[in-house]
Amino acid sequence: MAAGKGTRMKSRLPKVLHRLGGRALLAHVAGTAARIGARDVVVVTGHGADQVEAAMAGGVGNAAVRFARQEPQLGTGHAVQQAAPLLSDDGTVVVLSGDVPLIGEETLRALVAASAGGKLALLTIEFDDPTGYGRVIRAADNGEVRGDVQAVVEHKDATEAQRAVREIYSGVMAVPARLLKGWLGRLDNDNAQGEYYLTDVVKLAAADGVPVVAHVITDALQVAGINSPAQLAALERAWQLRQANALMEQGVRLADPSRFDLRGTLECAGDVEIDVNCVFEGAVSLGEGVRIGANCVIANARIEAGAVIHPFTHIEGEKAGVTVGAGSLIGPFARLRPGAQLGAEVHIGNFVEVKNSTLAAGAKANHLAYLGDATVGERVNYGAGSITANYDGANKHRTVIGDDVHVGSNCVLVAPVTIGAGGTIGGGSTINKSTEPGALTVARSKAVSFPNWKRPQKKK
Repeated sequence: MAAGKGTRMKSRLPKVLHRLGGRALLAHVAGTAARIGARDVVVVTGHGADQVEAAMAGGVGNAAVRFARQEPQLGTGHAVQQAAPLLSDDGTVVVLSGDVPLIGEETLRALVAASAGGKLALLTIEFDDPTGYGRVIRAADNGEVRGDVQAVVEHKDATEAQRAVREIYSGVMAVPARLLKGWLGRLDNDNAQGEYYLTDVVKLAAADGVPVVAHVITDALQVAGINSPAQLAALERAWQLRQANALMEQGVRLADPSRFDLRGTLECAGDVEIDVNCVFEGAVSLGEGVRIGANCVIANARIEAGAVIHPFTHIEGEKAGVTVGAGSLIGPFARLRPGAQLGAEVHIGNFVEVKNSTLAAGAKANHLAYLGDATVGERVNYGAGSITANYDGANKHRTVIGDDVHVGSNCVLVAPVTIGAGGTIGGGSTINKSTEPGALTVARSKAVSFPNWKRPQKKK
């Protein structure tokens, strides 16, 4: 269900498209559904339907995504009524909320198992303060066995005695589609809110003699919904702490798990160390013994064994990806852009930017430099302040720098150009023609001095 407006978010963006851990809330929920083997994912849209449907149009996992519009929004039962024509009679329907992103796979598998093809299974939890939630009403307990579920009563419709019940319905259920469709057709809106409650199917099931069972969990994060920026921030931090703990259980050493952000997937080999305030986006893998300094942002990158990423480095792989070879030293304050492919023992120092370039083993660019659209050979030393001028105003061109080349400081290599292996480019040179292997090439004007030069003075 993803039709709500989310008024308290105070945003033009539909609530279910707000992001947690770098992904839309709805994408979390749909992804979990796909991973438990859903044949189809039916998204009920309403507010911001065009945006929501566009965001999910690419599908999720191996499941097809289809959409049902709920206009106007007349309650949870009305929402599921809109989806009913898209539900196959031979399946089990799992009802999920698009703003409850952390529901677990194993929890849903257990709920489907509890439904067993012929029961209505509810996911429930006990809260010390259940205000606002639908209460699970059971028959009287029989010794140590809890009574059967008879109804779910919404808070506004509950009596004082019912409000004292601490077990609440989470909003998640599993039910055979053929049974659910029949109950949906019998819903009415005779209640305090004038809405069609999905929870009324519980009393309809009980009246029809269909067993209603509850799968009770204790992990409140799995059923936590988001209605405000504050709730989103709180759940983001809880989610991140959960990711951090999982990594530490694998042996990753985090300097402070409360200052860690994972907004994608992170694979770590042994003895990885990550300092504070690092952000990982997309798909990132860290090899054996990799060390990540403080305040780094790393997206879509493979960093191989023994590499060190010094503080304040920004690696943005996007679709082209970035590779950092084994034993390389990057940063501080370095920037690796899409297509940067670095071999073993490469050094990229402070305020160096690399884009769509390959650097072979042992190449070094240690200070204040730019390498764009370049192929750099082994053991190249690329001087401070040097750049590849790769753009002519209309097209990009490539620079090739052979093995063992030394490029002096403050040079401009005007692409397309090839610097022959073993060559040297004198500092301050602008090179717009290819050079021979082993040659010293200097391209700068002769220095001119004017003795006793007087600087201009300001007029008084």
